[in-house]
Amino acid sequence: MEPATPDLRPLVWPKKPGNLCLLVIESWEFGGTCALRGCVPKKVLVAAGETLDQIAKASDHKIDAQFNSIDWPALIERKETFIEGVPDMMEGSLTGRDIDTLTGRAKFSGPNEIEVNGETYSAKKFVIGTGSKNRELPIPGFEHTITSDDILDLKDRPNLIIFIGAGVIALEFGHVFARAGSSVTLLEVAPQPLPMLDEDAVAALTAESQRIDLDIRTAVSTSNIEKTADGFAVTFEEAGKEVTLTADVVANGAGRIADVEDLDLEAAGIEHDRHVIAVDEHLCSVSNPNVYVAGDANAAAGPQLSPVATYEGRIVGHNLINEGGNLKTADYTNIPSCVFTTPQLASVGLKEDQAEAQGLKFSVKSNDMVEWRSAKTYAEKASFAKVLVEDDTGRILGAHLLGHGAPETIHLFAFAITYGVTADQLGSTVYAYPTFMSDIKFLI
Repeated sequence: MEPATPDLRPLVWPKKPGNLCLLVIESWEFGGTCALRGCVPKKVLVAAGETLDQIAKASDHKIDAQFNSIDWPALIERKETFIEGVPDMMEGSLTGRDIDTLTGRAKFSGPNEIEVNGETYSAKKFVIGTGSKNRELPIPGFEHTITSDDILDLKDRPNLIIFIGAGVIALEFGHVFARAGSSVTLLEVAPQPLPMLDEDAVAALTAESQRIDLDIRTAVSTSNIEKTADGFAVTFEEAGKEVTLTADVVANGAGRIADVEDLDLEAAGIEHDRHVIAVDEHLCSVSNPNVYVAGDANAAAGPQLSPVATYEGRIVGHNLINEGGNLKTADYTNIPSCVFTTPQLASVGLKEDQAEAQGLKFSVKSNDMVEWRSAKTYAEKASFAKVLVEDDTGRILGAHLLGHGAPETIHLFAFAITYGVTADQLGSTVYAYPTFMSDIKFLI
C-alpha cells in the first residue's frame, strides 16, 4: 500500500481568523495504524488462527473434524472489508466538526510554525500525534525484510517465514502462520521472547508456541540477510556458532519506534534524543510549552497501544484548554495490554521486579491452570495466572494471565488497580459459574 498522494489543494487557513481553529495534518491516510494497518485488520487474521486452533482441538471434544486448507488470498480480501471506507469516515468525522484537514508530511520551521507541502502554517499550540514506525536494525540486508503492513497485504501464504525479533508482532503473526501451515522461526536477541512481559507467563506461552512448532531462538545475534535465487538466507550467531537458515519471507519483528525523526524538532526548540521527545507529566514538551505529544509518538511515557493514544489525547485536549490550572497527568499503572496469540496473554500493573524496585512488600500467587476445569472444558493446552498482592493493604499490584479468558478477565484486575478494590473484595464477590471469572477467587 502506497502512501496517499499529498493534498496540494490550496488551504485557506484559518478560515475564521480570531476564532478557535483546528487543523489536522495526516501524512498517509486518516485513521491511523490501529484502524488501517494494525490491531483491527490483524485481529481478522488472529480470529482465523483461533478457528484453526479450535479445529485442531476438535477431537478433544469428540468431534470428527480436520483442517484441509486455508484460502489465504480470500482471508486477505476479508481483512480489507474491515478497513474499506475508514479513511473517508475518519476524515469526515473531523470536517463534520468544522476541523480542517490536510494531507502531507509536516515539519517544524520555527517554534510556532510548520511547513506542509511547501506552505507555512502558524499556530499557538501544536500536538504531535504522528504515531510510530517500524524499527530498522543495523543488519546487512535488513532492507529485504517485510513489515507488519506488508504481512497484512500478503497475497500468498509463505511456506517458510523468519521473524527478526520475537516481540508482540512476531508472536501474534507467528501463531497465525504456524496454525495455517507455515514453518515459522523467531530470532530474538534477548534471553526470552516478549522481553517486557512477565517471565513465567511468557515461559508458558513459549512452551505452547513450541508445541505448535514455532522455532523460537533466543539470545541470538542476526548478522546478515541475503537474497538468494529461491528466497533469503539469514545468518545468525547462536551459542557461539554461526547458523544459516533459509526462508521465503523475512519479516521485521523488531517492534516500533516513535515516528518523529524527520519533523525537524530542532527548528521548534523541542528537546529530544532523535526518537524520544522529552515531555513533562502533562505531556507537554519540556523545552517548548506550545507543543504537546500523544500516542505512539510519545515514546517517553506510555506503551504503544491504541487505547493509550486515546487516553493521552484526552489528557492533552484537557490541558490545552486549561493551561491556567487543573492540569491532568497520565497514569499507566492500570492500563491492560494483550498479546493476541492463541492462547492470549494479558497483563496489567507491575511485574515482580518492578514491584521490588519500588520497595513494595507483596505476595505472589502463581497457578498453572491447565488441569483446572475452566481450562480442560475448552481443551486448553496452556493456561497460567500470576497475581501480585500488596501485603499490608491487599491492593492488587499486578496480574499476568494466559488463557482463553485472559483478555476479558484482565479488565477486572485493571478496575481493581484503578479504584483500590482489594484481593479480599475481589475474592468475596459472587461470580456466574462456570466462567473464567469465577476462578478469580483462586487466583488471589
